Amino acid sequence: MAKALFISTRTRAAFRRLAPFLAVVVVVACSDPVPLLKRVRLHGELLVATRNSPTSYYEGPQGFAGLEHDLIQAFADYLGVRPRFLVANSVEQALDWVAEGSAEVAAAGVVVTHTRAKRFRFAPSYQEITPQVVYRKGRLRPRTIPDLAKGRLEVAANSSQEELLIRLKREHPSLTWARNHDANSEQLLYLVNEDVIEYTIADSNEVALNRRYYPALTPAFDLTESVELAWAFRRSEDASLAVAATKFLETLRKSGQLEQLIERYYGHLDRLNFVDTRTFQRHVEERLPKLLPYFREAAEATSLDWRLLAAIGYQESHWDSTAVSPTGVRGIMMLTRATAKRMGVDDRRDPKQSIYGGANYLRMLEDKMPDRIPHPDRLWLALAGYNVGFGHLEDARRLAEQQDADPDKWSEVKQRLPLLSVEKWYKGTRHGYARGREPVAYVDGVRSYYDLLVWMFPEAEQENASPALGISADAL
Repeated sequence: MAKALFISTRTRAAFRRLAPFLAVVVVVACSDPVPLLKRVRLHGELLVATRNSPTSYYEGPQGFAGLEHDLIQAFADYLGVRPRFLVANSVEQALDWVAEGSAEVAAAGVVVTHTRAKRFRFAPSYQEITPQVVYRKGRLRPRTIPDLAKGRLEVAANSSQEELLIRLKREHPSLTWARNHDANSEQLLYLVNEDVIEYTIADSNEVALNRRYYPALTPAFDLTESVELAWAFRRSEDASLAVAATKFLETLRKSGQLEQLIERYYGHLDRLNFVDTRTFQRHVEERLPKLLPYFREAAEATSLDWRLLAAIGYQESHWDSTAVSPTGVRGIMMLTRATAKRMGVDDRRDPKQSIYGGANYLRMLEDKMPDRIPHPDRLWLALAGYNVGFGHLEDARRLAEQQDADPDKWSEVKQRLPLLSVEKWYKGTRHGYARGREPVAYVDGVRSYYDLLVWMFPEAEQENASPALGISADAL
């Protein structure tokens, strides 16, 4: 016979006093865990695994930048939190941090692969790229996969590139490669440039950006069709943060801001070929030193970056003070007679006067822009006006507005500028015909040379820099 459990009156009273608190404990213990999205918002911080790369996240002249940086910053604004970037050594390490819970999202130029899709939940793709075989210009070019046996092919271990090679080996049993456990794809591109290895495989966006600095790097052929880049989230039943990212990216795509952001980082990269870049590097050594004091002084006087002014000067004249164009503009900054007079320049061939005049003219054009236009669009539009004239720029902006495009976005205006050379369009403008393709090429050229100068002279000139580049959450 079971013994009765005796509970004293005092004990029963104690239980009654504790009952409300015990009920709370039971409810909390049995309730569902707080969704990740809510935890991120409560904490006020989004933990992001990324990597230092010109395609993802880096510190530039205007602060931290990169396509992933700007996208994540906009996503954090959308959520009402701040991002905290955790810099990994590789894409693989960034993914591991997400898998183990040290980060909530990997935004590091992650290629979506079959293997990764089993481990992670991916947001919609924000960019498509192509895996490319890369070699050094002047060496024997491989044209097919079997040709890779003629040299050393090296890729980062456990990378998307290696996963692709493993798949291709089924069709090409003779395909071999070396696995590098210490270098990422960017570092391997450098080894190709230095002739340490013959070939590597890299994503087309990385190749395009690195060719600015290593012009001998050359894509040999595309290894496959295009693949997708996307943010990676931990694969679990809680998809709340990934769902929020999906909605954000869809909003960004529909608004046109995603396309504008990609154009900001990649729209000007095809302007310089191998010869252009090598010639520029030679002129940096031979011509720039004499002009550098003037660029620095003019930059300080106008609160502009001297590297921007130098890029304009190179685009205009290749830093040749005796240069004269067929239309009569002349000097380092190629000022017209009217502009020179307006800027107080007596001798357009005097390097110091020309550089000061060009800097003041650019500053004047920037100041004429409506206050609502943010950087960098404000700067690119001002540069287009520097080349084609402010009146023609305004005509192109009006055309953009008439076509229901944003007249304050360079990516929209650059599509309308060429219309100024077509009678159907220019006959209805205030200032008439203009060679509208030239300012588009001009701005892209200045941006390319500016990027090279920033790479060659990585100075932290925050006091002379334009505001940081990014997306406004208000526009979403």
